[in-house]
Amino acid sequence: MGETQRFQAKAWWFPALTACAALLALFSHSFDLQLVAYVAVAIQIVPIAYTSLGRGYVNTSLFRAMAFVGIADAATIFVRAKSGSNAAARIAAEIAMLVCALLVMGAIAIVARNRRGRDFWGVLADAGIVALGSWLLGWILLVQPRVDKFDGSTWQALVHNGYEPLGSVVLFLLMIVLFSDTVRTQAVWWLSGSIAFAAAGSIANALTTTGSSRNLGPSAMALNMLGYGCAYAAMLHPSMRSLTERQPVGPHRPVAGRIIIAAAALIAPIMVATATVPHGRLDLVVRMVSVAALALVVTARVVSAVRENRSAQVELLQSAHTDSLTGLPNRGRLLEHVNAALRDSWKSEAHPTLFFIDLDRFKNINDSLGHPAGDEVLCTIALRLGQIVPQRAIVARIAGDEYVVFDPASPSVDDAMSLAELLLNELHEPLSLNAGDVFVTASIGVARLDPQSHRSAELLLRHADTAMYQAKDLGRNCVALFDESMHAKVTHRLAVETALFRALERHELQMFHQPILELATGDVVGFEALMRWQQGDGTNVSPAEFIPIAEETGTIIELGAWALLESLNQLRGWIDDGICSPSASMSVNVSPRQLADPNFPAIVDEALRRSKVPADLLWLEITEGIMISEPELALASLQRLRSLGVRVALDDFGTGYSSLSLLQKFPLQRVKIDRAFVNGVADNANDRSLVRTIIAMGSSLGLDMVAEGVETMQQLRVLGELGCAKAQGYLISHPIPADAMRGTVKALERLKLSTAAPELD
Repeated sequence: MGETQRFQAKAWWFPALTACAALLALFSHSFDLQLVAYVAVAIQIVPIAYTSLGRGYVNTSLFRAMAFVGIADAATIFVRAKSGSNAAARIAAEIAMLVCALLVMGAIAIVARNRRGRDFWGVLADAGIVALGSWLLGWILLVQPRVDKFDGSTWQALVHNGYEPLGSVVLFLLMIVLFSDTVRTQAVWWLSGSIAFAAAGSIANALTTTGSSRNLGPSAMALNMLGYGCAYAAMLHPSMRSLTERQPVGPHRPVAGRIIIAAAALIAPIMVATATVPHGRLDLVVRMVSVAALALVVTARVVSAVRENRSAQVELLQSAHTDSLTGLPNRGRLLEHVNAALRDSWKSEAHPTLFFIDLDRFKNINDSLGHPAGDEVLCTIALRLGQIVPQRAIVARIAGDEYVVFDPASPSVDDAMSLAELLLNELHEPLSLNAGDVFVTASIGVARLDPQSHRSAELLLRHADTAMYQAKDLGRNCVALFDESMHAKVTHRLAVETALFRALERHELQMFHQPILELATGDVVGFEALMRWQQGDGTNVSPAEFIPIAEETGTIIELGAWALLESLNQLRGWIDDGICSPSASMSVNVSPRQLADPNFPAIVDEALRRSKVPADLLWLEITEGIMISEPELALASLQRLRSLGVRVALDDFGTGYSSLSLLQKFPLQRVKIDRAFVNGVADNANDRSLVRTIIAMGSSLGLDMVAEGVETMQQLRVLGELGCAKAQGYLISHPIPADAMRGTVKALERLKLSTAAPELD
């Protein structure tokens, strides 16, 4: 059994032992035996408190005070019983008990302060209301009757009879501290039981000494002993450590219970005081002072509540205008500053200028080092920006890794660009993080107030955002100044993007096909499917324009699935109509976004089944980009596709990072030589040597070789001489619509383009 488990087990011993002692005190007729049992239980608090202190389970101030109280309680009970007529000894014991009770109150206040933080004064005020209300009620019902009967001076009577109300105050204060929490640990429950038994014992003792009941003396002892036992169990339980820990910041805790207790402590004594007649001058003075003190505490609580509410409103307003991570103004606060500056910009020659800063590839930092490191980067960037901008400028974080610097009085364009370059250079400096040094770059868009434009903060921010994207298009880590041509470009892109979402349902998309020729025979052995888009107004949108947009927006998934099924259905129709050979294949381009889609193999399989085209007649053409950036994903996706029986071709070979390793690692069956090399193959020796090497390399690996972009007979003959198996290009045919393919194939059959050529020099 571990140490923690042993202490948890010990926590149960003391309630059991004190229960036995309490039963002995309750049913024993020997007062001396009762006294010995009580003192033995009370003084146990000393070794238990210091044992717990050594284990780190309890708060030092609180439980040293409790240890003193245990000693004082035991001494007081013993002196009361044995002092006889020695009034001085009895009063000394009572004073010692009062001092110790005050120590406990102070220790409890420290605990409450540590746990509650900002809410401490509200808790203390509520406890004060309960304390004063309990005192007034105790004075009227318990203390004042005893003072009247006490044989001695008034102050001696007050000292002798003041412990019970003060004890009630301590108990209520501790109860509020404990029960204002939402988490109920075992230590809290034990302490709650201790409080309940002690309060009951105090009431029983008070009723006995006032003469209301003459048989509750042993019961009071037994209840107090049970209270000690529960306190010991709490002090030895490991969860006691959390009693003095600061509570985490979170949702406001329910205060309904506190309000009910405070209201009851306020109403009950006032009703009793109103319903009873004061007994003499002392009683009247105590009542008046107590009611006045109670009124002051209630007033203080109301003032405190008003201040807390006002402070909460200020904090709420502040948080609504502040970025929680960096402490910078957020988007809403920034726009307020910009609008204010724009309203006053006509008063001077300076132009408000806005710098939109976006960190380049910030996602890589989060993915590699984790989000804590990313947050550290964001805070460091915020600090740097604040240090280098002019004092008149405002730095804000509007989202993610996007910052804005607003200069309300930039003198000129040159000054604005100089500041932008300064920001760029400063951000390029290495950042020292806990995980090590990190380098970041940024793209910065700059926008200045246009006198002819509407004076709108949103418009200025949008222009700076547009310029920032222009900086990213220029290669990142640079600055771009907004001009109207950028706005026109962005507007056009948005129009294209919006129209593309409806292009498929409006039947504006169409598949064109380009024949692929077998060079040895001149036969058409396949087709490449190419998407074309003609809008409803007759405007043709280039694939070079809309395909990247579809890729970026994810529309390519839907468009690609449609293109695949449409092309396979077309091939099936051509084969059935005898337009092409039954072995003719269809090549369909696949984007990286499609290849990364886990549902893509299922889409391919469904298209094959619906079109009834054999899987080996489908070529899926991919570029090498995804094989470089996401090699594991690409390999897994291609292997799943190969398991369907389709074949895979590497498109545009030679233009990027092409290497022999790609051909060896990935399940490829075809390589398509990029048109950039085919253009010079007939008249450029270097291009010819490179194409010869590519063809030889591919042939040695058993790959089918296809040349793209063939435009002259000389290129065709040279490719045939170099051993290239297939070709496509404008010489053979432009991409044509499906209904024109019959005539094109027949024309190619008649021509039978020959690859025979004289030997090359």
